[in-house]
Amino acid sequence: MATTVLSVSVPAKNDFQHPVEDQQPELEYCVNDSPPWVETSFLAFQHYLTMLGTTVVIPSIMVDAIGGDDRHRTLVIQALLFVSGLTTLGQTFFGTRLPAVIGGSYAFMIPTLTIINSPKLLSIYDSEERFLQTIRAIQGALICASSIQIALGFSGVWGVFSRFMCPMTIAPVIMMTALGIYEYGFPGVGKCVQIGLPQLALILILSQYLKSVKLRPQGIPVFERFPIIFSMALIWAYAQVLTLSGAYRHSSPLGQMHCRTDRANLISSAPWVRVPYPLQWGTPTFSASHVFGMMAAVLVSLVESTGTFYGLSRLSGATPPPSHVLSRGIGWQGIGIMLCGMFGTATGCTALVENAGLIGLTRVGSRRIVQLSAILMIFFSVFGKFGAILASIPVPLFAAVYCILAGVLASTGFTFLQFANLSSRRNLFILGFSLFLGLSVPQYFREFADSAGHGPVHSGANWFDDALNVTFSSNAAVTLMVAVLLDNTLDIGAPNAKNRGVNWWSKFYNFGDDVRSEEFYKLPLNLNDYFPQA
Repeated sequence: MATTVLSVSVPAKNDFQHPVEDQQPELEYCVNDSPPWVETSFLAFQHYLTMLGTTVVIPSIMVDAIGGDDRHRTLVIQALLFVSGLTTLGQTFFGTRLPAVIGGSYAFMIPTLTIINSPKLLSIYDSEERFLQTIRAIQGALICASSIQIALGFSGVWGVFSRFMCPMTIAPVIMMTALGIYEYGFPGVGKCVQIGLPQLALILILSQYLKSVKLRPQGIPVFERFPIIFSMALIWAYAQVLTLSGAYRHSSPLGQMHCRTDRANLISSAPWVRVPYPLQWGTPTFSASHVFGMMAAVLVSLVESTGTFYGLSRLSGATPPPSHVLSRGIGWQGIGIMLCGMFGTATGCTALVENAGLIGLTRVGSRRIVQLSAILMIFFSVFGKFGAILASIPVPLFAAVYCILAGVLASTGFTFLQFANLSSRRNLFILGFSLFLGLSVPQYFREFADSAGHGPVHSGANWFDDALNVTFSSNAAVTLMVAVLLDNTLDIGAPNAKNRGVNWWSKFYNFGDDVRSEEFYKLPLNLNDYFPQA
């Protein structure tokens, strides 16, 4: 019997493979680029709008838990906004020098709530006195706990640890840093679907389907460049119409709180002009049990900022930050946490995921834009009435923004995997296992806390309980621990160095190994070098 041989045409290698990209393509403006000043101003205002959600939500939760009133909440929001502006300027000038917006962090909620619910503070009968004593205790814990991040940063220890990372470990950390705020995304949209869903849909349509629409004669893609400004203005006006027309007249009190535009009470309670100042709530108080719990939150914020910094370096067209540059940025963030304690913000700070995602969405990674945005933060924190108008935007609108922008940063983690071998079963195991545990372990800790009223670690020593419960409730922290441990213990021989992406990664360990690093991360000698004369 004759045998028939089938001839199979194998496509050329380049037909199904894409070249490896050292830096993100299709960027309109890189870190050192500066758009025209009019465009820069609107982009800076857009960054300010984006970070307002976190700035309003966290202080509101904390002040309500303490038992403060609208005046307290307004002053805490102003303090956080002021410190965010100062810390962002410090980070962009002297830290990593990436266009990173620094703002409030959810990682500090567990130890902060532990302080708020301590029996000694709850026993204070007078509400004003209880608020002052509680905020002072939080201040003292933040000031002391910030020392660990300052020490790890400026001593270079965190830079040494970063040498144990590679594309196989940093990719899942970036993903989990962004996906870790998922509970503030669509669940927040669902609190008022009447305005949350239109906001989500409008950002998607403007940034993706209408991105080719350009403003003539400049040729600026206005909808791709300013989707948050357009969508926020339109949906906020729509929400105002629904409120005035009585659409929520028969809604539940909770539904009215989330949907109505006249329930924030920030404008009436905000002062016209007030400069936040250190120790405005009085002298901080210090307790060892409070400090140790807060230190765990500081370490979690350190991990989350590390993931954001690496993702942001890719989105803004820079190289991965060298070890000492990463340490420098962590040190400056530690100073930011110390300032949070000094000014009484009721939370610490971290590099914001949503603003990093905004850079990827708009394709504009200019450092100058973020610096101007930091100046806007300081301005609106001082002139309280103007800042309160924007801060009264309904929270579901910000939740819709998280859904889009956190997804952009999460997807950036995948781009680091192009430098590793994804056909390696070892690499696939590490990637899948670290991602799954990064989602599953924190979910277990949260569900346990919701049902039992305390975390799985419940030894009776609050500082010890908080240290472990905070750490293992962080998606990014769990993912980092699992990925780094496995990647540095499973088959780490020389043949696997290239499979892990170490050959590409190692040239960014030191400042001078890649000439591009000096261009992106070199500290400015003076302001004239940084802002040249026209």
